Amino acid sequence: MSRRCELTGKGPMTGNNVSHANNKTRRRFLPNLQPATLTSETLGRSFRLRVSAAAIRSVDHRGGLDAYLAQARDSELSPAALAIKKEIAQARAA
Repeated sequence: MSRRCELTGKGPMTGNNVSHANNKTRRRFLPNLQPATLTSETLGRSFRLRVSAAAIRSVDHRGGLDAYLAQARDSELSPAALAIKKEIAQARAA
């Protein structure tokens, strides 16, 4: 399982640990990933996704999973999230 947010595409970043003596060693900054159950109003189903805390706030701010996925870029979404987005688009069209 990769350490990447399924909605925003956030992944690990690298940087330095800097000691009091100014010694620098490489380290990784991992995203704050949480397993979340997000509900689609259009489909009437819920989906379990591994998303960052920032993505959970963004979904709430935009008005739910359907609205978030409608505005999201396809390049940032995971294959699972992309499939949900297409399923929602088909349900809205019908």
